[in-house]
Amino acid sequence: VHGHGSCGADTMDQTVDAIDLISQGIAKNGVTSFLPTTMTMSREDIYGALDIVRECMNRTLNGAKVLGAHLEGPFINAIYKGAQPERYIIKPSYDFIKEYTDVIKLVTYAPEMDDNYSFTKEVKEKTDITLSIGHTNATYNQAKQAFACGCSHVTHLFNAMTPLNHREPGVVGAALTSDVFTELIADTIHVNKELFQFILDNKGKDKMILITDSMRAGCMKDGKYDLGGQEVIVKDGAARLSSGTLAGSVLTLNKAIYNFFRNTDATFDEVIHMATLNPATSIGVSDFKGSLEIEKDADIAIFDEEMNCYLSIVEGREVYNKLY
Repeated sequence: VHGHGSCGADTMDQTVDAIDLISQGIAKNGVTSFLPTTMTMSREDIYGALDIVRECMNRTLNGAKVLGAHLEGPFINAIYKGAQPERYIIKPSYDFIKEYTDVIKLVTYAPEMDDNYSFTKEVKEKTDITLSIGHTNATYNQAKQAFACGCSHVTHLFNAMTPLNHREPGVVGAALTSDVFTELIADTIHVNKELFQFILDNKGKDKMILITDSMRAGCMKDGKYDLGGQEVIVKDGAARLSSGTLAGSVLTLNKAIYNFFRNTDATFDEVIHMATLNPATSIGVSDFKGSLEIEKDADIAIFDEEMNCYLSIVEGREVYNKLY
């Protein structure tokens, strides 16, 4: 549900070829469906990307299926912008997204920028879009109020949000004490692996969602890349702006599963659900995605014990085969 790019391509490239390249790259790691994720850029660039995602939703790509888009920004807080360009940040606006409610499945936003939680309420009243708190300076109480108004998801826990403090628990505290889905970038860089069990103990196995937040350098060599017009340097498995700010990741989802399994007491099946059934449930597609069940789509991946992928099948169609 949260990946910007891979294999040298990015959602914001605004081409079918770019989305197809991403779909092929992530299918090699066992991903069978995904939400191409936008970032904070101009209205024209975001709409251009959403137009392409809409087109790809109705196409058979060479890899993973596109289920819709994750709109990350521009409704964020500049204080916690991370690698998102500040000049394009705006307040949450239903008018901004109303022509794309058929495409957008997930929106990351800063609820403290939402006056009287009017955006939150309107989205929940008029659409099936899942709202997620992220890139936010919200207090614990503001986050809790957003949850009460229908927000049900938290973007990359600990990263780009108010931290856990004993007097002001922040968004981290609200996420850990609320029955909401919570993303984690389990590359051991964005969050120390020693915290994985702590997070699991507080969130439980059914509300954890493993993501990559991968940018175009995913599956590529170390070097210099672009993210929203900003130079990103990838070195030793970390993607950073020249300022040192983390700029997404080069993590793959199968590696995220392996990392989380190795550093918690969760069973293998439970961790698999954190990358399949849980995210499908969070965006309302679990009736046909997310698990191997009769009458669901035939999305199947085969791995070894270290989560190296050997076969990926999307809706009954083989898209990657390393078995022979």
